Amino acid sequence: MINLNEVGAFGSVAADGKFQVRFGVYLPGIRSADGFQVVVKIIHRDDRFTPGIATQDTLLQWNAGPLDLWNITATIQPVPNTNFGAEGVYLYRFQLLHNGNVVTLWFTDPFARMTDIGRLSAVTLTRNPASFAWTDDTYKTPELDDLIVYELQVEEFNDTFDGVIERLPYLQSLGVNCLELMPVMSTKLDFDWGYGPLYYFSPSSRFGGPDGLKRLVNACHAVNVAVILDVVYQHVDPIFPYQLVYDDVSAISGAPKIPNPMMNGTGDFGPENDFTKAFTQDYFLTANSFWLNEYHVDGFRYDEVTDLYDGPLGSGYTKLVFETYNKSLSIPRFQRDPSSYSRIIQCAEALDKACVVLTNTYTNSAWQDGLLNQAEVILSGAQVTDSLAHQLDPNFMGYPAVKTVINPLGQPVDMPVAPFQYLNSHDHSDLIVSAGLTGDGPLPFGDRSKYYLLQPLAIALYTLQGIPMLWQGEEFAENWDLAGAGPGRINLRRDTHWEYFYDEYGLALVRLYRRLGTLRRASRALRSRDSFYYFQQSLQGNQIIAYHRHTAASSAGAEEFAMVVLNFGDAEAQIQLPFPKTGTWKEMLDDDVRSVPLTMNVTSQAAQVVKVPSHYGYIFLLQP
Repeated sequence: MINLNEVGAFGSVAADGKFQVRFGVYLPGIRSADGFQVVVKIIHRDDRFTPGIATQDTLLQWNAGPLDLWNITATIQPVPNTNFGAEGVYLYRFQLLHNGNVVTLWFTDPFARMTDIGRLSAVTLTRNPASFAWTDDTYKTPELDDLIVYELQVEEFNDTFDGVIERLPYLQSLGVNCLELMPVMSTKLDFDWGYGPLYYFSPSSRFGGPDGLKRLVNACHAVNVAVILDVVYQHVDPIFPYQLVYDDVSAISGAPKIPNPMMNGTGDFGPENDFTKAFTQDYFLTANSFWLNEYHVDGFRYDEVTDLYDGPLGSGYTKLVFETYNKSLSIPRFQRDPSSYSRIIQCAEALDKACVVLTNTYTNSAWQDGLLNQAEVILSGAQVTDSLAHQLDPNFMGYPAVKTVINPLGQPVDMPVAPFQYLNSHDHSDLIVSAGLTGDGPLPFGDRSKYYLLQPLAIALYTLQGIPMLWQGEEFAENWDLAGAGPGRINLRRDTHWEYFYDEYGLALVRLYRRLGTLRRASRALRSRDSFYYFQQSLQGNQIIAYHRHTAASSAGAEEFAMVVLNFGDAEAQIQLPFPKTGTWKEMLDDDVRSVPLTMNVTSQAAQVVKVPSHYGYIFLLQP
């Protein structure tokens, strides 16, 4: 079983005052008895580009056992005219030899907790180590139905983890209370979305490294915002150690045939992890536990579960989320009381398998492109149909509402589950692109002058059942056109156009998103699991759809109703609606800017005439 206390790099100060580093790495099946040697090569970061300063090289010792641990405690010997022996960051890499010959020239530490930019593992040596001062002891992960998620890529959004912290007040103004961070683990130096993993225990140094991520999570928790990490467990980068080293070993003439402990061939996205292998299962469960405990994250968005899911009794994804859930039962931020379920967020990118995965695993949320697909078709000029309204109701679409899990007492309990719903994601061009392109050249942009087409979809996003998710910049009509394939898809940095926030299109759209965020945060009805689509009254010679949202009276508050009316047409139109309850209904979407409230005084079940502006909508709330 993997023990993180014996693998990786750990600095200390010896009795004679010299720095030491204890190194450890598991290489199952690779043994000194078969002629193998492992070398660690170390250099101070400030010396790495200085001619004539070589690495200090130390042989690791093999420890017989099921995981074949190689380790050593290396003393950093001071060297005149170098930084060896001084405080600071030391870079290291491993090298594999067989009978004195180089097999793998160098490979990264698969358990490194810190890296330098690029492929080098790192460790900080200091005489006064200090642990991070967390201040989130009282924080609780939000309830699933209360989430409004914002997906972002750190560099594109605002350069670093600290840059994201700077934008937290802005994100909160949109109603956001959960950040979904695209992969933050260190990768190679090329700009990359992070879906070719190289490290699984180290936040990217160019984003701000370990302390930067801890600062971000801590700052988010201080304002009750959750953080989930996009993790890639289905495949790895070709130079991932457990791929590179074992490929190299297999090519040695005369060496023993050693089975790869993690990998099993290469698929569409790279070398694939084999979850039928015990080491693979242990490795990724250990990684999840590490991020939950060391970085206080609130959960995970699992990439490519469409391929990773292996059935309701599977040894891969199914087992991983089950065991991760069990580990979360002892973490206070996920608990309300011992008789309840854990609030850890486990979201599967399952797409066409979302319903199956939610039903058969301990996953409580899932990506699925249903609303995005509808939105792209509508933006391209197609007429709205009933299918859009059906997509806003996961119950109608066949999604389960709960999953039976266990609580901290070991008793069965129902845990809410729900799909993520979104208009944009990193995998698609920004939605405005579907309305048309502007400009020439290899990078045309979406036509932002058509931002008004986005308005009724934004209203739908914040008033639907399920978990609304925004993709960075959609709230001011971000307009990147994404290549369908090739390096231009994942290796081209597309910085968020913050200047759009200030122009005529951005200001109008951001104002709408902020108002919608405020309303969803305030209205239990808009966060409920009860809705009704007025299919008989909708789409009657126009492009208007209507649905109401409802929550029953409970200890959380009184009964609430909301009526949502959306007009996707090019002209003002009207609909005749039977409101579900008598009373005064007040339109709230624009109430903050009206001099006179817009109200409907409903005295009977007779239909009420509601006129709605083009490419816009109304949200009426029943007044108490």
